[in-house]
Amino acid sequence: MEVETYNSLGGQIALVTGATRGIGAAIAADLSNRGATVYAGARDPDDVTGPDLLPLELDLTDEDAVVDAIDRVDDEKGRLDILVNNAGVMDSRSALAEMPTGVIDETLDTNLRGPLLLTKYALPLLLWRDGSRVVNVSSALASLRSDAGRGMPAYRISKSGLNALTAYLDAEYGDQGLIANAACPGWTRTAMGGPDAERSPEEGADTPAWLARFKPECPRGQFWRDRQIIDW
Repeated sequence: MEVETYNSLGGQIALVTGATRGIGAAIAADLSNRGATVYAGARDPDDVTGPDLLPLELDLTDEDAVVDAIDRVDDEKGRLDILVNNAGVMDSRSALAEMPTGVIDETLDTNLRGPLLLTKYALPLLLWRDGSRVVNVSSALASLRSDAGRGMPAYRISKSGLNALTAYLDAEYGDQGLIANAACPGWTRTAMGGPDAERSPEEGADTPAWLARFKPECPRGQFWRDRQIIDW
């Protein structure tokens, strides 16, 4: 799909969660290479190794840590143009009847509650200017179709909720200039996807990083894969 995107992100501020490795690190590198100042969210800032990235201590399961992270961005830069909710965990891959409650809680806390809270506290900065972007890194496993498959219930439901957050943000704040979209990166060779996955982290990062460069008036409130809109 042909849309207008920023080639240069000079002067813009981005926050990418889960930016220490895999898709998150590739997204952060792409945005940084285009001139953005990129805060790389990580539970342990020492794990951030990408050049020119600003390590940002961020535990999405800790609301105080979320507030502190956004406060730091506000204090240091006073703006936020791009928020990429990428950080996530996989559940135990078992059926719901066999899945421990602790695994369910951890998956939902990290994959859904965390992005929800981070977006909540980031909204005042995001809404300061028209055209700020929220990109939620989702999954085809979030599909609500009856043929969506079996297994991984907590992961699937957490990503379906992330898609719902995307639709909500568009409905509530789209007319205030916020551009919220979700992206499926595809099966990617990460710690979660495993070594046999079909895509490299850079290939998985392509669509989320592209969405993070959308200009005002670009499509919003959609679910994307390979730069094309797909069904929820």
